Amino acid sequence: MAAADAPLGPAVDADGGGVRVWSGSAQSMRLAVYDHTDPTWVVETVDMTRDHDDVWHARSDRLTDGTAYAVQASGPAGPAHHFEPRRPLLDPYGRGLVRVGSSWRSVAVDESFDWQGVEAPRTALDHTVVYELHVRGFSKLNAAVPAERRGTYAGLGHPASIAALTDLGITAVELLPIHVYTSEQRLVKQGLENYWGYNTLSFFAPHARYATATAQSGGPTAVLREVKEMVRSLHAAGIQVFLDVVYNHTAEEGPAGPVTSFRGIDNLGYYRQDANGRYIDSTGCGNTLDFGRPAPIRLVLDSLRYWAEQVHIDGFRFDLAATLGRGADGSFDPRHPLLEAIRTDDVLSTHTLIAEPWDVGPDGWKTGAFAPGWTEWNDRYRDRMRDFWLVDIARARRAGGAGSGIGRFATRLAGSSNTFSPERGPLASLNFITAHDGFTLADLTAYDRKHNEGNGESNRDGSDNNFSFNHGVEGPTNDAAVLAARRRAMRNLLGTLLLSAGVPMLTAGDEFGRSQRGNNNAYCHDSELTWLSWDRADWQQELHAVTRTLLRLRRDNPALRPVRFGRFGETVPSASQVDWYNDDGLSMSEDDWRSPDERTLQYLAASTPEFEEFNRILLVIHAVEADSSVTLPEHAEVAGYMLLWDSADDDLRGREREFAPGQELPVAAASMQLFRAHE
Repeated sequence: MAAADAPLGPAVDADGGGVRVWSGSAQSMRLAVYDHTDPTWVVETVDMTRDHDDVWHARSDRLTDGTAYAVQASGPAGPAHHFEPRRPLLDPYGRGLVRVGSSWRSVAVDESFDWQGVEAPRTALDHTVVYELHVRGFSKLNAAVPAERRGTYAGLGHPASIAALTDLGITAVELLPIHVYTSEQRLVKQGLENYWGYNTLSFFAPHARYATATAQSGGPTAVLREVKEMVRSLHAAGIQVFLDVVYNHTAEEGPAGPVTSFRGIDNLGYYRQDANGRYIDSTGCGNTLDFGRPAPIRLVLDSLRYWAEQVHIDGFRFDLAATLGRGADGSFDPRHPLLEAIRTDDVLSTHTLIAEPWDVGPDGWKTGAFAPGWTEWNDRYRDRMRDFWLVDIARARRAGGAGSGIGRFATRLAGSSNTFSPERGPLASLNFITAHDGFTLADLTAYDRKHNEGNGESNRDGSDNNFSFNHGVEGPTNDAAVLAARRRAMRNLLGTLLLSAGVPMLTAGDEFGRSQRGNNNAYCHDSELTWLSWDRADWQQELHAVTRTLLRLRRDNPALRPVRFGRFGETVPSASQVDWYNDDGLSMSEDDWRSPDERTLQYLAASTPEFEEFNRILLVIHAVEADSSVTLPEHAEVAGYMLLWDSADDDLRGREREFAPGQELPVAAASMQLFRAHE
């Protein structure tokens, strides 16, 4: 194997271990090996040798599994460098970490694991339902999970957690970052901590705090094993595991931030800087990895392959993915070498790749701009659906004016063909109403304003553009009419999300109306504010039942899950054939589409033969706070409509009803109905 192809990082064998670290700027490097039982005591230092690829390497017979080690680097002075010869630095490819006072050490780990023949699920993207959760917050309060396992990897892999996930009907969990991370200096000074984890310290090691106390006491090898046990258990239940990964910046923050690894090894080679050594920050986090240089590109690819091959992760959601596509000149290129390498890699191309398609740099909003093979968080979908069901209704109540019409809502419902190219199709759209960042579903319907006072920033943090509506009262209330309107709005938003074309993502807790008391940026709260409650009121149980019903209906009706966009008057394989009707059961006219007063729509979609079965559904949307009626459309191939779900009810509970084409259907105020059409 050529030196350029040899893997970076640690490698341990029967005769000890070696470490390989890249630095193009260092003039000398040393490997420090610590006592096997005391990571504060250096037992050996070894000069590292530089090869022609700027890879520094050294071996020690004292470097064995479970042993802590560090690297030390010397180099030129100047604003572009942060060399300090005696400073212990983390190996950027270290598989395990241990805390030593206020600093960290890399640890060599035993990566062996018995997967017991359990294979990863191969869920097709059109069948995928993503459930975004926090490892700690998901099971922390679940009394059905043994106390030691609550809030841990083992807690998520526990049968009680898996039963809850499979009963709900999701197919993939998307874990908020589990790469080892640390809290920002500002939060530490305020007595707060980073709960979400978007402040990565190492891209190869799992966060130890999410492991059980037993695994933590066993060291990094035991922590890694617990992560793999979690993945194995989820896979055995047919659930895929996606990771939210943060490769755009690191925990070293701005120039005055801590020097833990990259900055001390090769600041110029890893971070984007101007000619004067000042950081160019397109992440808002103090630093930005420079993907115009080869070392950060290799780092990301090697990290992704490690988690895919060694930990059997099924997919990745890339935080601020626009940064990963910025080249040497800082501009975004959808065919950037890193983005192309990820989507065409023999291993990674078979995994689900989800981009958060923006950052805070110049021209940083790139929704719809990624290449085929990528699915993108669709913020246009999020904002349009909130606007339609919440802001428009609030505006109508307060001013009596028209809303935003039905056209843009319909486009999003059918897969956002105005954002994603025909080549990519509706599965390029990751549809979401909420995410970890922002209001929960319940809070969208209960607060007009953010309430982030507990974050220590005088309520300045978090978005002010929430597209929310409190339905007449800010926050908690006992007003029955307000509560009924809020719950109906939640059902409409859930119905819209789970019946839309594209890939839906639920945020953990939305299925039962979890609240964060109006905090739309709860990144620094590791408490019951952010943990899931398993003690639920009757209305929450009813909302959970509605979510289960909607997920079953999505699963059972392929017309709701097109793979491609249809074309008018033409049969497209794996697309849905779509007809649009107004409240009179007539084909939508141009005036209907353009009118801001038009708030009622009938969406008739039929799957084409490439689906698992032929299927036709009718979705009726009535977004006006007044009871009305629609005439069900007459179609040459439809003999009747069976009502499957009505958002005006908490749950149909088996009360399916049959209607005829041309029949007048009463519809409740601000509601939607789903029918199966039959010949």
